[in-house]
Amino acid sequence: MACQQPQLALYAGFGCRRGCPVDVLDTLLRQALDSHGLALSALQGIASIALKADERGLRQLAKRHNLPLVIFDATQLQAFEPLLSHRSAQAFAHSGCYGVAESTALALAHLNHGSTQLRVPRQTLGAATLALACGE
Repeated sequence: MACQQPQLALYAGFGCRRGCPVDVLDTLLRQALDSHGLALSALQGIASIALKADERGLRQLAKRHNLPLVIFDATQLQAFEPLLSHRSAQAFAHSGCYGVAESTALALAHLNHGSTQLRVPRQTLGAATLALACGE
């Protein structure tokens, strides 16, 4: 099932290093949307892993765009591993998840729609990673 533009609901998953500034996260988000011809208005939520629950930049980003920030435990993300475009042993050693950005985007889309598809695979900018998933 492809994500159709008229019913498109996008979900952003983020990974980042400690203290990553909100402006880096926002720039990465806007670049990913722009480069794939996607509208910011289609974004329905932001997700990350429990290790980042207190990350100030992520909280500021969610507030800036008036979106919920949903946090997932690494065990909740294991089901999405087969859908990842990239698996990082380093990410797994640190977080218990092979791909924080992609896994959390997929998990949030699945939570809201019951189905999910990776729309934009892992993108990076400085200390941040982002992926976009969609649900219909």
